[in-house]
Amino acid sequence: MDKNSAGKQVSLEEVFNPRGVAVVGVSAPTTSGGFSFGGLVVLSLIRAGFPAIYPINPKYSEILGIPCYPNLLAVPGPVDHVVVNIPAESCLALLDECAVKGVRSVHFFTAGFGESGDEDRAALEQAMLNKARANGFRIIGPNCIGLFVPRRRVANSIDVPLDPGPVAFMTQSGGHAQILPKSSGPRGIRFSKVVSYGNALDVNECELLEYFARDDETEIIAAYVEGVRDGEGFARALATAARRKPVIVYKGGKTEAGQRAALGHTASMTSSIAVFEALCRQTNAIQVDHLDEMIDTLTALRFAQPLPAGTGAAMIGAGGGPAVLGSDELERAGLSVPRLSREVQDELKRHLPIAGSIFTNPVDTLNLIDPRAIDVALRTVGSSPDIHMLVYHLGFHPIGSWGMGRFSTPAFLEPVTAVIRAAREAVGKPVLIALRPPEDLEGMKEFLAAQEAFVAAGLPVFHSLRGLAGAMSRVAEWKRRKNRTTSIPS
Repeated sequence: MDKNSAGKQVSLEEVFNPRGVAVVGVSAPTTSGGFSFGGLVVLSLIRAGFPAIYPINPKYSEILGIPCYPNLLAVPGPVDHVVVNIPAESCLALLDECAVKGVRSVHFFTAGFGESGDEDRAALEQAMLNKARANGFRIIGPNCIGLFVPRRRVANSIDVPLDPGPVAFMTQSGGHAQILPKSSGPRGIRFSKVVSYGNALDVNECELLEYFARDDETEIIAAYVEGVRDGEGFARALATAARRKPVIVYKGGKTEAGQRAALGHTASMTSSIAVFEALCRQTNAIQVDHLDEMIDTLTALRFAQPLPAGTGAAMIGAGGGPAVLGSDELERAGLSVPRLSREVQDELKRHLPIAGSIFTNPVDTLNLIDPRAIDVALRTVGSSPDIHMLVYHLGFHPIGSWGMGRFSTPAFLEPVTAVIRAAREAVGKPVLIALRPPEDLEGMKEFLAAQEAFVAAGLPVFHSLRGLAGAMSRVAEWKRRKNRTTSIPS
Protein backbone atom coordinates (compact mmCIF):
# COMPACT_ATOMS: atom_id res chain seq x y z
CA MET A 1 0.00 0.00 0.00
CA ASP A 2 1.35 3.35 -1.07
CA LYS A 3 0.29 6.10 1.27
CA ASN A 4 0.66 9.65 -0.06
CA SER A 5 3.02 12.03 1.64
CA ALA A 6 0.99 14.10 4.09
CA GLY A 7 0.47 17.67 2.94
CA LYS A 8 1.88 17.17 -0.58
CA GLN A 9 -0.79 18.28 -3.03
CA VAL A 10 -1.38 16.11 -6.08
CA SER A 11 -1.20 18.05 -9.35
CA LEU A 12 -4.00 18.15 -11.90
CA GLU A 13 -1.63 16.51 -14.37
CA GLU A 14 -1.59 13.47 -12.07
CA VAL A 15 -5.38 13.65 -11.62
CA PHE A 16 -5.95 13.52 -15.38
CA ASN A 17 -3.62 10.54 -15.84
CA PRO A 18 -4.81 7.74 -13.53
CA ARG A 19 -3.38 4.22 -13.78
CA GLY A 20 -6.28 2.53 -11.95
CA VAL A 21 -9.87 3.64 -11.31
CA ALA A 22 -12.09 2.29 -8.53
CA VAL A 23 -15.85 2.82 -8.56
CA VAL A 24 -17.28 2.69 -5.05
CA GLY A 25 -20.98 1.96 -4.68
CA VAL A 26 -21.44 0.25 -8.01
CA SER A 27 -24.39 -2.07 -8.41
CA ALA A 28 -25.31 -4.76 -10.91
CA PRO A 29 -27.61 -3.87 -13.85
CA THR A 30 -31.32 -4.10 -13.08
CA THR A 31 -33.46 -6.80 -14.66
CA SER A 32 -34.52 -4.25 -17.29
CA GLY A 33 -30.88 -3.47 -18.09
CA GLY A 34 -30.71 -0.13 -16.28
CA PHE A 35 -27.61 1.15 -14.49
CA SER A 36 -26.83 3.26 -11.50
CA PHE A 37 -24.25 6.00 -12.12
CA GLY A 38 -21.54 3.71 -10.73
CA GLY A 39 -22.54 0.95 -13.13
CA LEU A 40 -22.60 3.42 -16.02
CA VAL A 41 -19.04 4.52 -15.20
CA VAL A 42 -17.80 0.93 -15.09
CA LEU A 43 -19.50 0.17 -18.42
CA SER A 44 -18.08 3.36 -19.94
CA LEU A 45 -14.55 2.51 -18.79
CA ILE A 46 -14.86 -1.02 -20.17
CA ARG A 47 -16.07 0.20 -23.57
CA ALA A 48 -13.38 2.89 -23.65
CA GLY A 49 -10.71 0.27 -23.04
CA PHE A 50 -9.39 1.62 -19.75
CA PRO A 51 -6.95 -1.03 -18.48
CA ALA A 52 -7.52 -1.18 -14.71
CA ILE A 53 -11.12 -0.95 -13.46
CA TYR A 54 -12.09 -1.91 -9.90
CA PRO A 55 -15.79 -2.02 -8.94
CA ILE A 56 -16.28 -1.82 -5.16
CA ASN A 57 -19.30 -3.33 -3.41
CA PRO A 58 -19.26 -6.11 -0.76
CA LYS A 59 -22.53 -7.52 -2.17
CA TYR A 60 -20.98 -8.72 -5.43
CA SER A 61 -18.01 -10.76 -6.54
CA GLU A 62 -18.36 -9.65 -10.16
CA ILE A 63 -19.83 -6.68 -12.04
CA LEU A 64 -20.18 -6.68 -15.84
CA GLY A 65 -17.78 -9.55 -16.13
CA ILE A 66 -14.93 -8.11 -14.05
CA PRO A 67 -14.03 -8.80 -10.38
CA CYS A 68 -15.79 -6.71 -7.76
CA TYR A 69 -14.04 -6.02 -4.43
CA PRO A 70 -15.51 -5.62 -0.94
CA ASN A 71 -13.58 -2.44 -0.19
CA LEU A 72 -10.87 -0.22 -1.58
CA LEU A 73 -8.08 -1.84 0.43
CA ALA A 74 -8.85 -5.23 -1.13
CA VAL A 75 -7.93 -4.01 -4.61
CA PRO A 76 -4.64 -5.67 -5.64
CA GLY A 77 -3.31 -2.98 -7.98
CA PRO A 78 -2.66 0.75 -7.64
CA VAL A 79 -5.74 2.98 -7.50
CA ASP A 80 -5.13 6.58 -8.49
CA HIS A 81 -8.71 7.74 -8.97
CA VAL A 82 -11.87 6.82 -7.04
CA VAL A 83 -15.44 7.46 -8.21
CA VAL A 84 -17.86 7.64 -5.27
CA ASN A 85 -21.54 6.76 -5.45
CA ILE A 86 -22.43 6.05 -1.79
CA PRO A 87 -24.47 8.03 0.76
CA ALA A 88 -22.85 11.23 2.00
CA GLU A 89 -22.67 10.01 5.60
CA SER A 90 -20.39 7.13 4.57
CA CYS A 91 -17.85 9.29 2.79
CA LEU A 92 -15.47 10.14 5.64
CA ALA A 93 -14.71 6.47 6.33
CA LEU A 94 -14.06 5.93 2.64
CA LEU A 95 -11.57 8.79 2.59
CA ASP A 96 -9.58 7.04 5.33
CA GLU A 97 -9.25 4.04 2.99
CA CYS A 98 -8.21 6.40 0.18
CA ALA A 99 -5.43 7.79 2.37
CA VAL A 100 -4.09 4.31 3.14
CA LYS A 101 -4.35 3.20 -0.49
CA GLY A 102 -2.39 6.19 -1.77
CA VAL A 103 -5.19 7.52 -3.95
CA ARG A 104 -4.47 10.69 -5.95
CA SER A 105 -8.03 11.93 -6.54
CA VAL A 106 -11.56 11.22 -5.36
CA HIS A 107 -14.56 12.18 -7.46
CA PHE A 108 -17.87 12.43 -5.60
CA PHE A 109 -20.94 11.83 -7.73
CA THR A 110 -22.65 11.73 -4.35
CA ALA A 111 -24.77 14.81 -3.64
CA GLY A 112 -26.42 16.09 -0.46
CA PHE A 113 -23.61 18.28 0.85
CA GLY A 114 -23.32 22.07 0.92
CA GLU A 115 -25.76 22.53 -1.94
CA SER A 116 -28.53 21.20 0.34
CA GLY A 117 -28.33 24.30 2.53
CA ASP A 118 -27.95 22.11 5.64
CA GLU A 119 -25.22 23.29 8.06
CA ASP A 120 -24.28 19.76 9.10
CA ARG A 121 -23.84 18.71 5.47
CA ALA A 122 -21.70 21.79 4.82
CA ALA A 123 -19.57 20.83 7.84
CA LEU A 124 -19.24 17.31 6.42
CA GLU A 125 -17.84 18.82 3.22
CA GLN A 126 -15.26 20.72 5.22
CA ALA A 127 -14.25 17.59 7.11
CA MET A 128 -13.78 15.80 3.80
CA LEU A 129 -11.57 18.60 2.54
CA ASN A 130 -9.49 18.51 5.71
CA LYS A 131 -8.86 14.78 5.25
CA ALA A 132 -7.88 15.29 1.62
CA ARG A 133 -5.40 18.03 2.42
CA ALA A 134 -3.92 16.14 5.35
CA ASN A 135 -3.36 13.04 3.21
CA GLY A 136 -2.32 14.57 -0.08
CA PHE A 137 -5.19 13.66 -2.43
CA ARG A 138 -7.62 15.83 -4.35
CA ILE A 139 -11.42 16.01 -4.35
CA ILE A 140 -13.49 16.61 -7.49
CA GLY A 141 -16.99 17.73 -6.62
CA PRO A 142 -19.00 16.67 -4.76
CA ASN A 143 -22.23 16.56 -6.76
CA CYS A 144 -20.78 16.10 -10.26
CA ILE A 145 -19.91 13.45 -12.87
CA GLY A 146 -16.15 13.93 -12.81
CA LEU A 147 -13.64 13.18 -15.55
CA PHE A 148 -13.70 12.42 -19.26
CA VAL A 149 -10.18 12.14 -20.70
CA PRO A 150 -10.33 10.49 -24.15
CA ARG A 151 -6.59 10.12 -24.68
CA ARG A 152 -6.28 8.24 -21.36
CA ARG A 153 -9.51 6.24 -22.01
CA VAL A 154 -11.16 7.65 -18.88
CA ALA A 155 -14.89 7.89 -19.63
CA ASN A 156 -18.14 8.46 -17.75
CA SER A 157 -20.60 8.07 -20.63
CA ILE A 158 -21.02 5.46 -23.36
CA ASP A 159 -22.20 7.62 -26.25
CA VAL A 160 -19.45 10.22 -26.74
CA PRO A 161 -16.56 10.23 -29.25
CA LEU A 162 -13.42 8.70 -27.73
CA ASP A 163 -10.90 10.12 -30.16
CA PRO A 164 -9.09 13.04 -28.49
CA GLY A 165 -9.05 16.64 -29.67
CA PRO A 166 -7.92 20.13 -28.64
CA VAL A 167 -10.93 21.41 -26.65
CA ALA A 168 -11.00 21.40 -22.84
CA PHE A 169 -14.34 21.83 -21.07
CA MET A 170 -14.74 22.66 -17.39
CA THR A 171 -18.26 22.74 -16.02
CA GLN A 172 -20.11 22.86 -12.75
CA SER A 173 -22.96 20.98 -14.41
CA GLY A 174 -22.74 17.24 -14.82
CA GLY A 175 -25.44 17.30 -17.48
CA HIS A 176 -23.51 19.80 -19.59
CA ALA A 177 -20.39 17.63 -19.23
CA GLN A 178 -22.22 14.81 -20.98
CA ILE A 179 -24.33 16.85 -23.41
CA LEU A 180 -21.56 19.00 -24.90
CA PRO A 181 -19.28 16.16 -26.11
CA LYS A 182 -22.26 14.18 -27.39
CA SER A 183 -23.99 17.08 -29.15
CA SER A 184 -20.86 18.61 -30.63
CA GLY A 185 -19.39 15.28 -31.75
CA PRO A 186 -21.23 15.16 -35.12
CA ARG A 187 -19.89 18.67 -35.81
CA GLY A 188 -16.30 17.39 -35.48
CA ILE A 189 -15.53 18.80 -32.02
CA ARG A 190 -13.22 16.59 -29.96
CA PHE A 191 -11.92 17.04 -26.42
CA SER A 192 -8.61 16.89 -24.60
CA LYS A 193 -10.26 16.80 -21.18
CA VAL A 194 -13.72 17.37 -19.73
CA VAL A 195 -14.17 17.87 -16.01
CA SER A 196 -17.41 18.35 -14.13
CA TYR A 197 -16.44 19.84 -10.77
CA GLY A 198 -19.81 20.48 -9.09
CA ASN A 199 -19.58 22.19 -5.69
CA ALA A 200 -15.86 22.98 -6.24
CA LEU A 201 -14.93 21.94 -2.73
CA ASP A 202 -11.29 21.46 -3.74
CA VAL A 203 -10.57 21.49 -7.48
CA ASN A 204 -12.18 24.70 -8.73
CA GLU A 205 -12.53 26.96 -11.74
CA CYS A 206 -9.41 28.99 -10.94
CA GLU A 207 -7.09 25.98 -10.79
CA LEU A 208 -8.68 24.45 -13.88
CA LEU A 209 -8.25 27.62 -15.92
CA GLU A 210 -4.61 27.88 -14.87
CA TYR A 211 -4.03 24.23 -15.79
CA PHE A 212 -5.72 24.36 -19.19
CA ALA A 213 -3.87 27.57 -20.05
CA ARG A 214 -0.57 25.65 -19.97
CA ASP A 215 -1.84 22.22 -21.07
CA ASP A 216 -0.16 21.24 -24.35
CA GLU A 217 -3.13 19.06 -25.34
CA THR A 218 -5.57 21.99 -25.09
CA GLU A 219 -5.95 24.74 -27.71
CA ILE A 220 -9.43 26.04 -26.82
CA ILE A 221 -10.98 26.33 -23.35
CA ALA A 222 -14.73 26.19 -22.78
CA ALA A 223 -16.30 26.81 -19.39
CA TYR A 224 -19.74 26.63 -17.80
CA VAL A 225 -19.67 28.57 -14.53
CA GLU A 226 -22.51 29.15 -12.12
CA GLY A 227 -20.56 31.03 -9.47
CA VAL A 228 -17.07 31.55 -8.09
CA ARG A 229 -15.86 31.69 -4.49
CA ASP A 230 -12.65 33.62 -5.16
CA GLY A 231 -13.51 36.50 -7.46
CA GLU A 232 -10.03 37.99 -7.60
CA GLY A 233 -8.43 34.61 -8.20
CA PHE A 234 -10.90 33.86 -10.97
CA ALA A 235 -10.21 37.21 -12.64
CA ARG A 236 -6.47 36.53 -12.63
CA ALA A 237 -6.87 32.97 -13.91
CA LEU A 238 -9.30 34.01 -16.66
CA ALA A 239 -6.98 36.81 -17.79
CA THR A 240 -4.00 34.44 -17.91
CA ALA A 241 -5.89 31.77 -19.84
CA ALA A 242 -7.47 34.21 -22.30
CA ARG A 243 -4.10 35.74 -23.14
CA ARG A 244 -2.84 32.32 -24.24
CA LYS A 245 -5.88 30.64 -25.77
CA PRO A 246 -9.47 31.40 -26.77
CA VAL A 247 -11.76 30.97 -23.77
CA ILE A 248 -15.52 30.55 -24.21
CA VAL A 249 -17.57 31.22 -21.06
CA TYR A 250 -21.21 30.29 -20.51
CA LYS A 251 -22.34 31.93 -17.28
CA GLY A 252 -25.30 30.19 -15.65
CA GLY A 253 -27.60 31.99 -13.22
CA LYS A 254 -28.05 35.37 -14.90
CA THR A 255 -31.67 35.81 -13.81
CA GLU A 256 -33.16 35.81 -10.33
CA ALA A 257 -34.67 32.38 -10.93
CA GLY A 258 -31.40 31.14 -12.42
CA GLN A 259 -29.46 32.38 -9.39
CA ARG A 260 -31.81 30.49 -7.06
CA ALA A 261 -31.33 27.37 -9.13
CA ALA A 262 -27.55 27.75 -9.11
CA LEU A 263 -27.52 28.03 -5.32
CA GLY A 264 -29.53 24.82 -4.99
CA HIS A 265 -27.61 23.06 -7.75
CA THR A 266 -23.98 23.52 -6.73
CA ALA A 267 -24.14 25.89 -3.72
CA SER A 268 -22.81 28.64 -6.01
CA MET A 269 -23.26 32.26 -5.02
CA THR A 270 -23.40 34.11 -8.34
CA SER A 271 -21.70 37.47 -8.53
CA SER A 272 -22.97 40.65 -10.18
CA ILE A 273 -23.74 39.86 -13.80
CA ALA A 274 -22.52 43.30 -14.86
CA VAL A 275 -19.18 42.69 -13.16
CA PHE A 276 -18.87 39.24 -14.74
CA GLU A 277 -19.61 40.56 -18.21
CA ALA A 278 -17.16 43.42 -17.75
CA LEU A 279 -14.49 40.93 -16.71
CA CYS A 280 -15.08 38.90 -19.89
CA ARG A 281 -14.77 42.02 -22.02
CA GLN A 282 -11.58 43.10 -20.26
CA THR A 283 -9.95 39.68 -20.63
CA ASN A 284 -11.31 39.04 -24.16
CA ALA A 285 -13.13 35.89 -23.05
CA ILE A 286 -15.93 34.96 -25.46
CA GLN A 287 -19.34 35.00 -23.77
CA VAL A 288 -22.21 32.73 -24.81
CA ASP A 289 -25.66 32.31 -23.29
CA HIS A 290 -26.55 28.78 -24.31
CA LEU A 291 -24.90 25.43 -24.91
CA ASP A 292 -25.90 25.63 -28.58
CA GLU A 293 -24.07 28.96 -28.85
CA MET A 294 -21.02 27.31 -27.27
CA ILE A 295 -21.09 24.52 -29.88
CA ASP A 296 -21.44 27.03 -32.72
CA THR A 297 -18.56 29.10 -31.37
CA LEU A 298 -16.36 26.04 -30.92
CA THR A 299 -17.18 25.06 -34.51
CA ALA A 300 -16.15 28.51 -35.73
CA LEU A 301 -12.88 28.54 -33.80
CA ARG A 302 -11.94 25.00 -34.85
CA PHE A 303 -12.96 24.91 -38.50
CA ALA A 304 -13.60 28.42 -39.87
CA GLN A 305 -10.00 28.54 -41.03
CA PRO A 306 -8.32 30.81 -41.66
CA LEU A 307 -10.20 32.93 -39.13
CA PRO A 308 -11.78 35.89 -40.93
CA ALA A 309 -9.82 39.14 -41.18
CA GLY A 310 -12.99 41.20 -40.78
CA THR A 311 -16.78 41.07 -40.59
CA GLY A 312 -17.68 41.13 -44.29
CA ALA A 313 -19.78 38.10 -45.25
CA ALA A 314 -21.17 36.81 -48.53
CA MET A 315 -24.01 34.31 -48.83
CA ILE A 316 -24.22 31.81 -51.66
CA GLY A 317 -27.08 29.38 -52.28
CA ALA A 318 -30.49 28.89 -53.84
CA GLY A 319 -33.67 30.51 -52.59
CA GLY A 320 -34.82 34.11 -52.26
CA GLY A 321 -36.32 33.56 -48.83
CA PRO A 322 -33.12 32.16 -47.32
CA ALA A 323 -31.18 35.01 -48.94
CA VAL A 324 -33.33 37.58 -47.16
CA LEU A 325 -33.31 35.60 -43.91
CA GLY A 326 -29.55 35.17 -43.99
CA SER A 327 -28.86 38.82 -44.76
CA ASP A 328 -30.96 39.91 -41.82
CA GLU A 329 -29.39 37.38 -39.46
CA LEU A 330 -25.81 38.23 -40.46
CA GLU A 331 -26.25 41.98 -40.07
CA ARG A 332 -28.35 41.65 -36.93
CA ALA A 333 -25.47 39.72 -35.33
CA GLY A 334 -22.98 42.47 -36.16
CA LEU A 335 -21.55 41.17 -39.43
CA SER A 336 -21.77 43.11 -42.69
CA VAL A 337 -23.14 41.95 -46.04
CA PRO A 338 -21.46 44.35 -48.48
CA ARG A 339 -22.80 44.88 -51.97
CA LEU A 340 -20.61 43.18 -54.58
CA SER A 341 -18.85 45.39 -57.11
CA ARG A 342 -20.12 45.68 -60.67
CA GLU A 343 -17.05 43.79 -61.87
CA VAL A 344 -17.74 40.84 -59.58
CA GLN A 345 -21.43 40.79 -60.54
CA ASP A 346 -20.58 40.83 -64.24
CA GLU A 347 -18.14 37.93 -63.76
CA LEU A 348 -20.84 35.91 -61.98
CA LYS A 349 -23.31 36.60 -64.79
CA ARG A 350 -20.82 35.22 -67.31
CA HIS A 351 -21.01 31.78 -65.66
CA LEU A 352 -24.34 31.56 -63.80
CA PRO A 353 -27.98 31.73 -64.93
CA ILE A 354 -29.29 35.29 -64.95
CA ALA A 355 -33.05 34.74 -64.94
CA GLY A 356 -34.49 34.78 -61.41
CA SER A 357 -31.07 35.29 -59.84
CA ILE A 358 -29.57 37.74 -57.33
CA PHE A 359 -25.92 38.79 -57.75
CA THR A 360 -25.56 41.74 -55.41
CA ASN A 361 -24.90 39.68 -52.21
CA PRO A 362 -26.44 37.35 -51.33
CA VAL A 363 -25.82 35.40 -54.52
CA ASP A 364 -28.90 33.33 -55.32
CA THR A 365 -29.22 31.22 -58.48
CA LEU A 366 -30.98 27.95 -59.17
CA ASN A 367 -27.86 25.95 -60.09
CA LEU A 368 -25.88 26.56 -56.90
CA ILE A 369 -26.02 22.87 -56.08
CA ASP A 370 -23.83 22.16 -59.10
CA PRO A 371 -20.12 21.81 -58.20
CA ARG A 372 -18.96 23.95 -61.14
CA ALA A 373 -21.35 26.76 -60.23
CA ILE A 374 -20.36 26.58 -56.57
CA ASP A 375 -16.70 26.77 -57.51
CA VAL A 376 -17.21 29.85 -59.71
CA ALA A 377 -19.35 31.59 -57.12
CA LEU A 378 -16.97 31.01 -54.21
CA ARG A 379 -13.82 31.99 -56.10
CA THR A 380 -15.39 35.04 -57.75
CA VAL A 381 -17.09 36.40 -54.66
CA GLY A 382 -14.15 35.44 -52.47
CA SER A 383 -11.86 37.66 -54.56
CA SER A 384 -13.62 40.77 -53.24
CA PRO A 385 -11.40 42.52 -50.66
CA ASP A 386 -14.35 43.50 -48.45
CA ILE A 387 -15.57 39.88 -48.20
CA HIS A 388 -13.90 38.06 -45.28
CA MET A 389 -16.04 34.92 -45.05
CA LEU A 390 -18.26 32.92 -47.41
CA VAL A 391 -21.50 31.22 -46.38
CA TYR A 392 -22.79 28.32 -48.46
CA HIS A 393 -26.29 27.24 -47.43
CA LEU A 394 -28.26 24.07 -48.13
CA GLY A 395 -31.59 22.77 -46.98
CA PHE A 396 -33.23 26.14 -46.34
CA HIS A 397 -35.47 26.13 -49.39
CA PRO A 398 -36.28 22.52 -50.31
CA ILE A 399 -38.85 21.61 -52.93
CA GLY A 400 -40.57 18.57 -51.43
CA SER A 401 -38.38 16.57 -49.08
CA TRP A 402 -35.18 18.04 -47.65
CA GLY A 403 -33.00 17.52 -50.70
CA MET A 404 -34.99 14.89 -52.55
CA GLY A 405 -32.16 12.43 -51.96
CA ARG A 406 -29.56 14.36 -53.90
CA PHE A 407 -27.65 16.01 -51.04
CA SER A 408 -26.60 12.66 -49.55
CA THR A 409 -25.27 11.00 -52.68
CA PRO A 410 -21.51 10.63 -53.29
CA ALA A 411 -22.11 12.07 -56.77
CA PHE A 412 -23.07 15.36 -55.06
CA LEU A 413 -21.05 15.38 -51.86
CA GLU A 414 -17.64 14.32 -53.12
CA PRO A 415 -17.24 16.97 -55.83
CA VAL A 416 -18.94 19.68 -53.76
CA THR A 417 -16.70 19.18 -50.72
CA ALA A 418 -13.68 19.08 -53.05
CA VAL A 419 -14.49 22.38 -54.78
CA ILE A 420 -15.32 24.09 -51.49
CA ARG A 421 -11.99 23.08 -49.98
CA ALA A 422 -10.14 24.12 -53.12
CA ALA A 423 -11.93 27.49 -53.24
CA ARG A 424 -11.14 28.09 -49.58
CA GLU A 425 -7.46 27.53 -50.24
CA ALA A 426 -7.53 29.70 -53.37
CA VAL A 427 -9.14 32.76 -51.76
CA GLY A 428 -7.63 32.29 -48.29
CA LYS A 429 -10.93 32.86 -46.54
CA PRO A 430 -13.19 30.55 -44.50
CA VAL A 431 -16.17 28.87 -46.14
CA LEU A 432 -19.03 28.20 -43.72
CA ILE A 433 -21.68 25.55 -44.33
CA ALA A 434 -25.24 26.26 -43.17
CA LEU A 435 -27.36 23.09 -43.05
CA ARG A 436 -30.89 23.38 -41.74
CA PRO A 437 -32.03 20.15 -40.03
CA PRO A 438 -35.31 18.89 -41.50
CA GLU A 439 -38.30 17.73 -39.51
CA ASP A 440 -39.00 14.45 -41.28
CA LEU A 441 -37.16 11.17 -40.78
CA GLU A 442 -36.08 10.62 -44.39
CA GLY A 443 -34.86 14.18 -44.66
CA MET A 444 -32.94 13.79 -41.41
CA LYS A 445 -31.10 10.74 -42.77
CA GLU A 446 -30.04 12.80 -45.77
CA PHE A 447 -29.08 15.76 -43.58
CA LEU A 448 -26.88 13.58 -41.37
CA ALA A 449 -25.11 12.08 -44.37
CA ALA A 450 -24.44 15.56 -45.77
CA GLN A 451 -23.23 16.84 -42.42
CA GLU A 452 -20.90 13.86 -41.99
CA ALA A 453 -19.32 14.49 -45.40
CA PHE A 454 -18.77 18.22 -44.78
CA VAL A 455 -17.36 17.60 -41.31
CA ALA A 456 -15.03 14.87 -42.62
CA ALA A 457 -13.75 17.43 -45.13
CA GLY A 458 -12.83 19.75 -42.24
CA LEU A 459 -15.57 22.29 -42.96
CA PRO A 460 -17.54 24.16 -40.27
CA VAL A 461 -21.20 23.12 -40.21
CA PHE A 462 -23.91 25.24 -38.56
CA HIS A 463 -27.54 24.26 -38.11
CA SER A 464 -29.02 27.72 -38.52
CA LEU A 465 -28.11 31.00 -40.15
CA ARG A 466 -28.69 32.71 -36.82
CA GLY A 467 -26.29 30.38 -35.02
CA LEU A 468 -23.69 30.83 -37.76
CA ALA A 469 -24.01 34.61 -37.67
CA GLY A 470 -23.74 34.80 -33.89
CA ALA A 471 -20.73 32.51 -33.72
CA MET A 472 -18.82 34.28 -36.49
CA SER A 473 -19.58 37.68 -34.99
CA ARG A 474 -18.22 36.56 -31.62
CA VAL A 475 -15.10 35.06 -33.19
CA ALA A 476 -14.47 38.10 -35.40
CA GLU A 477 -14.74 40.40 -32.38
CA TRP A 478 -12.47 38.11 -30.35
CA LYS A 479 -9.85 38.21 -33.12
CA ARG A 480 -10.14 42.00 -33.47
CA ARG A 481 -9.58 42.52 -29.75
CA LYS A 482 -6.74 40.01 -29.71
CA ASN A 483 -4.98 41.72 -32.61
CA ARG A 484 -5.45 45.13 -31.00
CA THR A 485 -4.00 43.91 -27.71
CA THR A 486 -0.99 42.21 -29.27
CA SER A 487 -0.22 45.25 -31.44
CA ILE A 488 0.08 47.58 -28.42
CA PRO A 489 3.74 47.98 -27.39
CA SER A 490 4.46 46.64 -23.91
